[in-house]
Amino acid sequence: MFVDHIQIHAQAGKGGRGCVSFLREKFIPKGGPNGGNGGKGASIIFRVDPNVDNLTDFYYNPNLRGKNGEHGMGKNCYGVAAEDAIYRVPVGTIVWRVPIAETTAMGDAARHDKGFTDFSKLSDEEAASFSMPKKQRMEFDPEVFELVADLTEPGTDFVLCEGGKGGRGNTTFKSSKNRVPIEYTDGDDGEAGTFYVELRKIADAGLVGYPNAGKSTLLTKVSNAHPKIAPYPFTTLTPHVGIVELPGFQRVTVADIPGLIEGAHANVGLGHDFLRHIVRCKLLLFVLDMAGSEGREPIADLQTLRKELDLHDPTLSERPWLIVANKMDLEGAKEHLKHFKTRYRKVEIIPISAESGDGLETLKRRLGEIVCEGKFKPEPARKKRGSADSAE
Repeated sequence: MFVDHIQIHAQAGKGGRGCVSFLREKFIPKGGPNGGNGGKGASIIFRVDPNVDNLTDFYYNPNLRGKNGEHGMGKNCYGVAAEDAIYRVPVGTIVWRVPIAETTAMGDAARHDKGFTDFSKLSDEEAASFSMPKKQRMEFDPEVFELVADLTEPGTDFVLCEGGKGGRGNTTFKSSKNRVPIEYTDGDDGEAGTFYVELRKIADAGLVGYPNAGKSTLLTKVSNAHPKIAPYPFTTLTPHVGIVELPGFQRVTVADIPGLIEGAHANVGLGHDFLRHIVRCKLLLFVLDMAGSEGREPIADLQTLRKELDLHDPTLSERPWLIVANKMDLEGAKEHLKHFKTRYRKVEIIPISAESGDGLETLKRRLGEIVCEGKFKPEPARKKRGSADSAE
């Protein structure tokens, strides 16, 4: 199971209670106060681990709980602080705070209108309708949710909810005017909240294309990644990241994004689940079926893909991009490519055949020049024509 977004609830541990105690030993029948403080509650911590690649653990445990600190004891013994609860998250995790709306089944005014002045006389069914406030699950909205953290550095520890401080024992209340204090304090409650956690894969380049365009085959041939490959659409349902080894001990990470379709920006065909992983890619590689083996036109495919990315996030239109003309070994591919080049004269096009391996070395060398050496001639600014196709 691959989970890249989930809503969780976190509750840090409460601090231990302070102790009220007095020294009682032989020949010291009325000793002074010696009640210790309570221990600190456990904090909820996210640790960025590069060995973790999804959020599946939170699917089975969406309620994160920290242990409470121990209570203070006599003889000035402090309560033991609870061990922090550490949860490992993948690199590229984003944490949002969810504003939980609380509603009641029926307000006091409504109760009064119904004539219920004595609630003790309500039946079990009527009493059940007057429930306590309920938490409502909210759909993700970046304009409403509060961004808490963007975890992109491996090894980083982020305190999601701080544990409560321990309470004070009566020893801390001792003074010249209060020789026998009996005061103490309870431990503070730990922080709590509901959070929306999502994963956005971090890669140097992202493969963008329609289903069955050959993205998974291409990733398999240029890296050691092994995504599922089959002759039917939507074989790839989760993003895969492969590492492309280049001369000079250089590396480029390439993400295979599941196939996009028209309407992906509106979450058609799980569009949002796929598009979120493109946002972090530095370079976009549009993989097109140049032979039109699926009955589509390469020019129309590119226009639709560019439009969907632009509608999802306008900043994606400003990213460096090039075209990978795949399936050049099939009949009709050369004619389509010739027509394609007349339409997009200023866009870089790399013809390949992922199945046979033709052109892959050229593609890998170009990836190294763009990502590692920064040798990329940016595409001219798009003309405002109301469509996402560009640089004709």
